[in-house]
Amino acid sequence: MSTVTLTADSFQDTVTDNDIVMVDFWAEWCGPCKSFAPVYEATSESNPDIVFGKVDTEAEQALAGAAGIQSIPTLMVFREGVMVFRQSGALPQQAMDQLIEQVRELDMEDVHAKVAEAEASQQA
Repeated sequence: MSTVTLTADSFQDTVTDNDIVMVDFWAEWCGPCKSFAPVYEATSESNPDIVFGKVDTEAEQALAGAAGIQSIPTLMVFREGVMVFRQSGALPQQAMDQLIEQVRELDMEDVHAKVAEAEASQQA
């Protein structure tokens, strides 16, 4: 699957309606974003079971702000609606492959339990 453009209107549904979603926050003027783009696209082609979204931070400034994006490229990975990875900077192909393997191996029952525990402690 190739990459899909995410907007403020489609972001939340994409993250919650798919098992694994990778999101690249980028901008046209960003040199590191341009060098990361072919790696991201190649990774999307070799992992058709994962949604690879791209958010143009210039066109979607409110979404980038809500996501707390301060530098680009920033990669976020969601699994079952939970953000499980976030990092700024371009990743090489090998790191992307390792990241996908780790995300696939996550014990999501444990992750959801920890998220619920953290939310409960914040409300107390």
